[in-house]
Amino acid sequence: QVQLVESGGGLVQPGGSLRLSCAASGFTFSSYAMSWYRQAPGKERELVAAITSAGGSTNYADSVKGRFTISRDNAKNTVYLQMNSLKPEDTAVYYCNAASPRRLYWGQGTQVTVSS
Repeated sequence: QVQLVESGGGLVQPGGSLRLSCAASGFTFSSYAMSWYRQAPGKERELVAAITSAGGSTNYADSVKGRFTISRDNAKNTVYLQMNSLKPEDTAVYYCNAASPRRLYWGQGTQVTVSS
């Protein structure tokens, strides 16, 4: 049974930091590219950051470059999103995504709220 379980979301003040984690099981994690997406109320889901299967390459949305860092630990079947200098516009539900040429999996999401 495939599972992607996100954790680490919550309420944080502007300028603060959060670290999201996504624990994967039920598939060969090291063979999948991993991504974080987010969806704010009334908006479409958007790509935030992505990392290749071996972790050698990453890419980021322009809106988070220099503030967010995606990483993965293939020994722990976990992908992370370190979020620094958070802004109110980062408020959204954040989703973990696993992708291969034939498969696509999604987590259930974790809420991140940036507010004073």
